[in-house]
Order: sequence, then C-alpha cells, then structure tokens
Amino acid sequence: MRNHTTAIKIRHTASANDRLKQAHTLMGISHKMGEELEELFNHWSAIRITDKQVKKLIQVAMAPNKEVIQNLELGLLDKLSTTYTNIVDNAFAYAMGNQTQQMETTAGTLFGAYNAITGYYQNVRNFKDGDAKFKSIMDGTARQRAQVAFDLCGNFAKNGTDALNLN
Repeated sequence: MRNHTTAIKIRHTASANDRLKQAHTLMGISHKMGEELEELFNHWSAIRITDKQVKKLIQVAMAPNKEVIQNLELGLLDKLSTTYTNIVDNAFAYAMGNQTQQMETTAGTLFGAYNAITGYYQNVRNFKDGDAKFKSIMDGTARQRAQVAFDLCGNFAKNGTDALNLN
C-alpha cells in the first residue's frame, strides 16, 4: 500500500467532507463518460472504412491550418510541406502496420482510424522529453488533432464518406 500510485490524499480538515463529495461526483462523471465512450468506440469498431478513406481522414485531422485544407481540397499535394507530409505518412504507416491496428476491432474500422491518430502521438512521434509529450497529449497539438479526428469520425459515423469531402 505504501507505494501505490493511483490514489489521492485528502487532508482531514474542515473542508474534507466537501472534497470527498466533489471526488465522488467526479468519479461518477468519469464512470458515465467512460461507459459512453466505450459504447461509441464499440459502434465505431463496426463501421468499415477503406485505406484511402483512412489516409484522407489522417490528412484532414493532421492539417495545421486552413491553407493545408485548401491545398487538400484542390488536390495540390505538391504544395504541402515536407514536415506535414511526413507526419501524415508516419501516422498512416502506423495505421496500416502497427500490431494494435491489426486487431479485429481496429483493422479497417472507424475506431482503428481514430486510434491510429491518437496512437501516432503516443507511440510514434518524438518529443523532447516525457513532460513535452504529456503536455502535448493533455493540452497541446496532440489533443487538438485527436479532437479533430474524433469530430471527423463522429461525422463519418453519421454521414459516411461525405464527412471526408472537404468541399
């Protein structure tokens, strides 16, 4: 028990009771959100997506600005930066080749496409150090790209391939 890492301490002060109530509420919210995400991801794991559509989803999700989106819309791939192209290629390679992406729930599924983008930042992208990685995932570029990917996947689940049409 001394070396446990998944715990919080609440001092026995006058406000301890209020803090315990807040913690209980937060745990309930987290539990409900976890159940909802599990249901959503299970739904996404039943939706098929082609490799070409995965690449398009990655391109849009990883786009750093509107200029890149416009170049994608117009098919001007030669105007895309090498850095951006490398990020897309590395994320797509992760989507197609990582062993976690070959499971039944990920291979060729919408959940797998989303998982490829989040997995790129967690397993492929190089960061200066662990702190920089944590900050990116929790409140930086990785979180922003994951949110865009989440929204794209939600639209794809509702609207099919039309969700990837940029026009």
